[in-house]
Amino acid sequence: MDPTTSRRVLDDGFLARLAAVADVRPGVLAEFGSAAARRALAGTDVLVTGWGCPPLTAQVVAAAPQLRAVVHTAGSVRGHVTPAVWEAGIAVSSAAPANAVPVAEYTLAVVLLAGKRALAAAAEYRRTRARITGPLRDAVGNFGATVGVLSASLVGRRVTELLQPHDVRVLLHDPYVPDAEIRALGAEPVGLTELFERSDVLTVHTPLLPETRGLVDAGLLARLRDGATLVNTARGAVVDAQALTAELLSGRLQAVLDVTDPEPLPPEHPLWDCRNVLLTPHVAGSLGNELRRLTAAAAGEVERFAAGEPFAHAVTRAAMERSA
Repeated sequence: MDPTTSRRVLDDGFLARLAAVADVRPGVLAEFGSAAARRALAGTDVLVTGWGCPPLTAQVVAAAPQLRAVVHTAGSVRGHVTPAVWEAGIAVSSAAPANAVPVAEYTLAVVLLAGKRALAAAAEYRRTRARITGPLRDAVGNFGATVGVLSASLVGRRVTELLQPHDVRVLLHDPYVPDAEIRALGAEPVGLTELFERSDVLTVHTPLLPETRGLVDAGLLARLRDGATLVNTARGAVVDAQALTAELLSGRLQAVLDVTDPEPLPPEHPLWDCRNVLLTPHVAGSLGNELRRLTAAAAGEVERFAAGEPFAHAVTRAAMERSA
């Protein structure tokens, strides 16, 4: 993993749990090409990885003949798990379920704020320095509102669960998930177009894949009702950036964007000064003390492996084709 990442992730508690079940090699590999890295790999059974891990190419896998498992202390393994890993029969685990927790919590918070029209209310309050009256005040509220969830990813599922105690209607679209499973989550299964047409708040949880790049295009955005809010805590490129910018600058829609395309936006980009958009710097995922949740999940996986048990959060080759 990246050395900066290691300083944030490898806390004493995590290392102590690893040391209780394994011979932990001192030091952190930031690359796999040096002679020192190859010597370390040669005797490694389990590789614990993090943000910034270089790709595990066929050459790297060949240099690690004992390697039987990769345990990732973050979410996506797309950046470093290559076909060579699967072909060698190496098991892979990810802390993605743990990382989904703060993303879902952040999403719930901004969805409920969107229902209260907090962005528009704050902007109007700042402008008038007076109580809000008229149409804006009448439009505020979450009771009976419709929240659309795009994709039953780990985060999308958790958001759906967190919305259950609130008096909102939850719609969910995911072409890979049976309707019965969506209903079991507490949501109404709908088609993609219907999701946009009926939602007061639409929250995006689609992984960025070749087929999902630009999925939320001008046509779908146009189907959102006037005053609706788009929330994106997934990946910026899932949404057509030009089309979204046009809708936001027109004032027709609102947005809460924790991710953008590109990220960050150029300093001159008009959304920086757009009153009806909240831009946050990719803070929904695990930060600060939330990293302890990731390392606890990873330590648990190493403990299971050492005990001869299957991973609780295994990543398969088939699943990775449809996940972040």
